Amino acid sequence: MDISTTYLGLSLRSPLVVGACGPLTENLDNLRHMEDAGAGAIVLHSLFEEQLHRDRLELDYYMTHGTESYGEALSYFPQRPLFHVSAEAYLEHIQSAKQQVDIPIIASLNGTASDSWADYAKQIESAGADALELNLYAVPTDISLTSDQVEQTYLDIVHSVTHSVDLPVAVKLSPYFTSLAHFTHRLSQAGINGLVLFNRFYQPDIDIDTLEVYPHVLLSTSQDLRLPLRWIAILYRTMPVDFAATGGIHRAQDVIKLLMAGADVAQMVSALLHHGIDHLRTVDQNLRRWLQDHEYTSLSQLKGSMSQINCPDPSAFERAHYIQSLQSYRPQPHSIHLAP
Repeated sequence: MDISTTYLGLSLRSPLVVGACGPLTENLDNLRHMEDAGAGAIVLHSLFEEQLHRDRLELDYYMTHGTESYGEALSYFPQRPLFHVSAEAYLEHIQSAKQQVDIPIIASLNGTASDSWADYAKQIESAGADALELNLYAVPTDISLTSDQVEQTYLDIVHSVTHSVDLPVAVKLSPYFTSLAHFTHRLSQAGINGLVLFNRFYQPDIDIDTLEVYPHVLLSTSQDLRLPLRWIAILYRTMPVDFAATGGIHRAQDVIKLLMAGADVAQMVSALLHHGIDHLRTVDQNLRRWLQDHEYTSLSQLKGSMSQINCPDPSAFERAHYIQSLQSYRPQPHSIHLAP
């Protein structure tokens, strides 16, 4: 059974891609394990904008620290700041990853407004990455900042990167845009090769006993795939970009649905954190079995077959079915009294 696909101009043996996740991709042994388990490509953990700024600050720190010390100072050499993650180490990790596995390695940059993204994108390209994923993760809280300004900042970043490297570039977005279809079209015009839908924000929680705000990471479930499924189905064939689905992909059935909507690949993270890397092998086997049982010979027959332009009822992806959906729900009899 042929389950090969293409994504960002890369030929992949499988649509199963490991998404960006530090606990999964920082270890080289894990990367080899992912390849052996059937992954088609790997997106490395992100290099964060905050780390880039920290590198600059650290260089300044080392260059200026001790300049006013007297000649016989007992401790002249500066101590290394805590919690440092070097951008140089990230580039070395790309090089090591390329030496360890034969499947494509996709680097990831995560930030909001850094003017140095293009420079680091060039370094990532030189390190040997096969593609680059720009993770545009921001939570605008300035009440004077307009939606146009937010979008223009993103577009400026994307334009600077796509015009600085020959690498294929994908943009990972959140769903929180006033007109997502319009904005993705503008990203396409800025030169991107793919869209990754969607970035899943980690929401803070409040500890009511300690009165602290703390991060509370919740792994996705298969229910979460409905959001990327809907928008990939709507955007499929409306612009010349590839689509990666992320969020809620746990089973072969999830992958099949997203491919039918028009996705080229499905990025998995939560399922691997929960079940282990070998879960890739299970999803791969079940995907092949389903395709064979339903007499498909390749993914190309499946891809986009249930997108909006090919769906028997295109309005199913829009507002038309909203009232019908609400009316079709029936709560459990024991949990609520139904009107006669």
